[in-house]
Amino acid sequence: MENGQSKGWNASLQLKYIQRRGRTVLARNIHSGPLVVQRPLYPEGGVCHTCILHPPGGVVGGDHLKMDILAEKKTSTLITTPGATKFYRSAGKTAVQEQHLCIEDGAMLEWLPQGNIIFPGANAEINTTIDLAAGAKFMGWEILCLGLPVNNQRFDHGKLFTSLVVRRQKIPLLIERLRVHEHQELSRCAGLRDFPIIATFIATDCTSETLSPLRSLTPHEKEALYGVTLMDGLLVVRYLGFSTFAAQGLFTHIWKLLRPKITKTNACPPRIWAT
Repeated sequence: MENGQSKGWNASLQLKYIQRRGRTVLARNIHSGPLVVQRPLYPEGGVCHTCILHPPGGVVGGDHLKMDILAEKKTSTLITTPGATKFYRSAGKTAVQEQHLCIEDGAMLEWLPQGNIIFPGANAEINTTIDLAAGAKFMGWEILCLGLPVNNQRFDHGKLFTSLVVRRQKIPLLIERLRVHEHQELSRCAGLRDFPIIATFIATDCTSETLSPLRSLTPHEKEALYGVTLMDGLLVVRYLGFSTFAAQGLFTHIWKLLRPKITKTNACPPRIWAT
């Protein structure tokens, strides 16, 4: 399922949000290749809702998608996608997706993409770096689906490398890496334990009082593994299960619980989720 180009698609997107007259405005929107945004929406006043689109609908070997997002001081931005990003089977070349989110003092960025589906035989690399200023706030998640569990297709061949880095004033708060190269790695007790869905939720500005209500939540899937930790004010929720819908449903519930505490406003789900 290659796209016919020897080097694949090279796509980049640069977004900058600024505060103007009491609301957040997308002041810079520079794109190259098939990576664009829809018109910003304001369903809750000053918060800028943005949907990132990748018109080809999938990523193949040789493609390279890069996003650089800057939220300037006192901005409030919510970013999502219209659907899951699909990484298709590769003839050998690596498909790369990189996103760098930079959040300045007093800014709030919510990063709520609808996940990544890694097809059997894909060769994928996904890197996310979140740079926080001293007074920056962030909530977001990453959801990975290895294989096509609905069709009983395991990720039994292919390669996947992911990295997730969160830094506050250049000091690392969280560094996580996942490498899947052989199908045996899917079953190891210290690995994925045969769960095809791996998901992580992150939120800043949390306290120990946050932990109890979140730890009392029960995942929709009884077999799923779910854990909540707090490190230097950074909340990290981890989920292993069999359904991306269950993972996103749980994380959406957590987001709705936390948003009033972190932003002093109720959650407003993006309109695209209802289509």
